[in-house]
Amino acid sequence: MPQDGFAVGLVQTSCTPDPDANLARTLAGLGRAADAGAEVVCTQELFRSLYFCQSEDHAQFDLAETIPGPTTEAVAAVAKRRGVVVIASLFEKRAPGVYHNSAAVIDADGTLAGIYRKMHIPDDPLYYEKFYFTPGDTGFTSFVTRPARIGVLICWDQWYPEGARLTALRGAEVLFYPTAIGWHPAEKAEYGAAQHDAWRTMQRSHAIANGVYVAAVNRTGHEGPPGGGLEFWGGSFVADPFGRIVAESPPDRDDVLLSRVDRRLIEETRRHWPFLRDRRVDAYAGLGLRLID
Repeated sequence: MPQDGFAVGLVQTSCTPDPDANLARTLAGLGRAADAGAEVVCTQELFRSLYFCQSEDHAQFDLAETIPGPTTEAVAAVAKRRGVVVIASLFEKRAPGVYHNSAAVIDADGTLAGIYRKMHIPDDPLYYEKFYFTPGDTGFTSFVTRPARIGVLICWDQWYPEGARLTALRGAEVLFYPTAIGWHPAEKAEYGAAQHDAWRTMQRSHAIANGVYVAAVNRTGHEGPPGGGLEFWGGSFVADPFGRIVAESPPDRDDVLLSRVDRRLIEETRRHWPFLRDRRVDAYAGLGLRLID
């Protein structure tokens, strides 16, 4: 692994109803990130399709595929040819009737380093994910890849400090969050700014509390009927261990975002803000309970 750090890339795109076109667009983005020097590149959540969880429709299960499968094979070919690690977010068919919202971590030699399955599954208007996804059973872990030890969580996971902490404790230097989040157009004027700020603030807090980098990659574009559906707000970003936004994509167009992870800054931050040292690991038993009465 490089001693001082490594470069990361985030591929933010809008999506079409054509899965093959979406795959081609993302593969091209992976190539551009590699050309710019990225060593670890992450896709947005469920990049192969439109965000189908806006409705409950059994026909949408046909979008799912196995890991390994056609998409991971295509991504692995790029990873091996370009010598980059790729985190690919997919609708995984694990078995008949068992589907996951997953991320395949493909190492720089094209081999599958591992799979993370989304642990927290939302059920909100136009985010009907519980209909489609079995909760993950991989736990919170990190993956050893050629350039770095990385962690992956997915979208709704980003609101839970427990997942970020456990992933960081397992040695992740960066927490990657493939994401599909946006506004209900009718609510944007009243709540939009606060919702977007909360999303960024929560993930910046993970960076600060754990002394790691956070890289969130979101889709962009409107999906659904005019005046309805979801307006994905893009804004993919990288935050450093102080929680500073060091790179950010625009809200409304495709982008390949590049940033560098500085291992020396991780070390320096943890020395001066020794949150991991001062944790009271003897006093956190209540975290295993739903509520404490």
